[in-house]
Amino acid sequence: MRAVLEASMLDRILKETVEALERSRYQIQEIAENAQAEARQVSRELEEVKKSLQAVIEEVDHLERAEKKARLRLAEVSKDFYRYKEQDIKEAYDAAYQLQIELIKLRDKEKMLQYRRNHLERSSQRLQLTVQKAEQLASQVKVILSYLTGELQGLSLKLDELQQTQQLVFSIIWAQEEERKRVAREIHDGPAQSLAHIALQAEYCLELLNRNSGQIREELHALQNIASLCLQDMRKIIFDLRPMVLDDIGLVPALERYFTTYKEQHGLEVDFLFFGRERRLDRTLEVALFRIIQEAVNNIRKHAGVARALVKMEMLPNRISISIRDEGKGFDPAALQKRPEGGGYGLLGMQERVQLLKGNMKVITAPGKGTSINITIPLEKKSEAPSGGVPGRRSEGASLTSGKAMATGEPLADAIPRERGRE
Repeated sequence: MRAVLEASMLDRILKETVEALERSRYQIQEIAENAQAEARQVSRELEEVKKSLQAVIEEVDHLERAEKKARLRLAEVSKDFYRYKEQDIKEAYDAAYQLQIELIKLRDKEKMLQYRRNHLERSSQRLQLTVQKAEQLASQVKVILSYLTGELQGLSLKLDELQQTQQLVFSIIWAQEEERKRVAREIHDGPAQSLAHIALQAEYCLELLNRNSGQIREELHALQNIASLCLQDMRKIIFDLRPMVLDDIGLVPALERYFTTYKEQHGLEVDFLFFGRERRLDRTLEVALFRIIQEAVNNIRKHAGVARALVKMEMLPNRISISIRDEGKGFDPAALQKRPEGGGYGLLGMQERVQLLKGNMKVITAPGKGTSINITIPLEKKSEAPSGGVPGRRSEGASLTSGKAMATGEPLADAIPRERGRE
């Protein structure tokens, strides 16, 4: 037990390591994508700055030429002071001064744009380098993950087998205890209460013998009804514990009788279709298959929210295929696995029985999409019971549906009756 727990802990550590590497790889990829986006933004800004700088340089050149002409004009006016009026000298001076001020402002703007351009160029180079390093690191992490998942796959499978074995043992013990509690509860709520009532009723009848013998017939009839109900409850409990009808008439007739009784008791109509040649199987195998189908039908009644379901069984020489379908509420298998008690809805018990029979079980469902359970059980020579069972027989509904499927070429998996009231 300790070795299994240590193996489980090692498997958990390995899974957490791989998950951490996966998260790191996604984070690195996110960093690379963000750096690429920022690099594109910087490139756009750099192009805009370069265009603005080029325009400012051209404007500076233009102003430098105008300023030079203004200075020459001012020098000319200042040289021939007596030739020009005072107003001409002032205008020449103001023009030269204004051009110098504008030139100073443009040169400052040119320096700021040059600084901005140089800063953006350095940022662009730094971001490109970050992108390259992030992509390289992400590639290396991907290689490490591939190596880890490849090398540790065999170990993980072995650990999974150990965990499944441990879980199977615990589940069997838990299922046995749950079955005992269920039987005890049914006996307490059913036959035990009825027997107590019978005892009180019998005592009352004894009293009536001395007081009112005319009423005793009515009380005895009531007592008889209670005893009949008690007998029905006892037969139901005995059937749940061990369906004796399997030993008498075989799996297929037992299922047909079970579905008929189930409809009368619970109102769920089950369309049962059988294909192939019916034959008796090993008693243990028949009981296991009966229990699997019984659990699936109970799940449909409790959780699917429908009034009709379909059970198909195909018996071939080397295997048995079972399909159980409904068009009910469905569920999320991933969310169900996270429940504290395990798979839930009895699916874990069904899966365990299928695994013990070396078969496969596949559950196809989604919220609001109904549920389909497909089971395949291999048959061996020793799985067949000695001859003497009921030879190839199928129900009327099965033969009609089978004939329709073969005549139309419709796959047997698609030959599901629609629930009444639905299109």
